[in-house]
Amino acid sequence: MSDTVLYDVTEGLATVTLNRPDAMNALDLELKAALRDTLRRAAEDESVRAVLLTGNGRAFCVGQDLKEHIGALRESGGGALDTVREHYNPITLAVAEMAKPVVAAVNGVAAGAGAGFAFAADYRLLAESAAFNTSFAGIALTADSGISWTLPRLVGPARAAELLLFPRTVKSGEALELGLAHRVVPDGELADEAAAVARKLAQGPTRAYAAIKESMAYGAGHSLAETLEKEAELQVRAGGTEDHRAAVEAFVKKEKPRFTGR
Repeated sequence: MSDTVLYDVTEGLATVTLNRPDAMNALDLELKAALRDTLRRAAEDESVRAVLLTGNGRAFCVGQDLKEHIGALRESGGGALDTVREHYNPITLAVAEMAKPVVAAVNGVAAGAGAGFAFAADYRLLAESAAFNTSFAGIALTADSGISWTLPRLVGPARAAELLLFPRTVKSGEALELGLAHRVVPDGELADEAAAVARKLAQGPTRAYAAIKESMAYGAGHSLAETLEKEAELQVRAGGTEDHRAAVEAFVKKEKPRFTGR
């Protein structure tokens, strides 16, 4: 396991930490491969019920390591962009489609693919010093890491187009106003606050959360009638879980439910 990504599982919560602080967690080949494989590991680990994604140092992730990228361009030209299919796409899908909730604790700048990974998460907490920047047009590239899908759904098509065509730094306060963040907290409180949110999710009805994620993703591209049918299908699945039965029993007894993720 590469030390460019740290992985810890404690009481059902997997913490995935990008760990190239001296490079502001820029995505070189080693980090991209490690992040992809670590997220897949968390998705497949039945003991993991929620994931917390964050970065070490003063940045969450500034996107592609351009120092490495320029060498790849000189060597292979357009082949340097194969990394989108090999790394960025599977990373984004691992976050968005994981059958458990993913919390992004954005501790600093999240730019390019780094912003894309955060936008794919289910819940985003930002430190006050954090900021987003789409960055792509500034280096004559188009959006990747799902941003052309996630950003319009977060802020609307018109604002998304503006942020992509005219890249700029969106500080935490504006990010909250636009809907790019769920909460903004003081820098020194981010780690504790994000861990508290992620732990709460790790103690919740995991399979219900998975169904919620699936139904929302499905509804984004289907008609109301089709989505209603999908909801019915998923509700039958959720209704067959131990957590649902235990929660109903607890409600009748006026007790607080305890979820096991089963």
